[in-house]
Amino acid sequence: MKKTLLAVILAVACVACLAACGGSEPAPAPAPETQSQAPVVASVPVMTHEEYVAAPLDSQVCVETYIQAKQGWWENQATIYTQAEDGAYFLYNMPCTEEDYNNVLTVGTKIKVTGFKSEWSGEVEIIDATYEVIEGETYIANPIDVTDLLGTDELIAHQNEFVSFKGLKVAASKDANGNDAAYLYNWDGSGSKGDDLYFNVEDAKGNVYQFTVESYLCGADTEVYQAVEALQIGQTVDLEGFLYWYEGVNPHITNVVVK
Repeated sequence: MKKTLLAVILAVACVACLAACGGSEPAPAPAPETQSQAPVVASVPVMTHEEYVAAPLDSQVCVETYIQAKQGWWENQATIYTQAEDGAYFLYNMPCTEEDYNNVLTVGTKIKVTGFKSEWSGEVEIIDATYEVIEGETYIANPIDVTDLLGTDELIAHQNEFVSFKGLKVAASKDANGNDAAYLYNWDGSGSKGDDLYFNVEDAKGNVYQFTVESYLCGADTEVYQAVEALQIGQTVDLEGFLYWYEGVNPHITNVVVK
């Protein structure tokens, strides 16, 4: 009886010992946490303008181009018209310090730009861009006469280029009161001096187009702004500017000569 009881006690003790030994085994170390990382943007080789035009919207692009005019700087972003020998690019809200905008990104300066191809109301532009100044080369484009391309499908191939229009006639616009006017402050005449200027021109075929003096690019104190304010309906003018696009051709005019 005592032997039987002793055997039972020993058996229970062994089970308890085994359980204790099992419980003292260290738990497996947790797998290390995976740290989240920002997506890596692949580098893109420098494109020709033809390759840029062929690239799909929202794709990453990289071009080498030259600054032709600066539309404005605010909140550490710059909007700039640029052009190379084979085509032009509009850089919209490119991150840029005020120091670089004023003293580094001067007209004629060559830059390498990497960003994303975008479109807004027909205007193709580069957004979310970074830039690198390329020393030693400069280029300022001469205007290309595109007068005969007005109203054709070929005109858009020169989008954002520095262009000229010859022998156009100032056509009447309608102001906010429905009266004929040679120009308007804002597209509908609702603005005042200092706002964008809009004016209509007519080509030799009788087609009428609305052109713009972009106030950020050429403000009220510039010669071109004041020249448009002095226009009269029926005058013949030669014009220069950048072939901006907004729901169709909408050049940003930088020079006006009355013939």
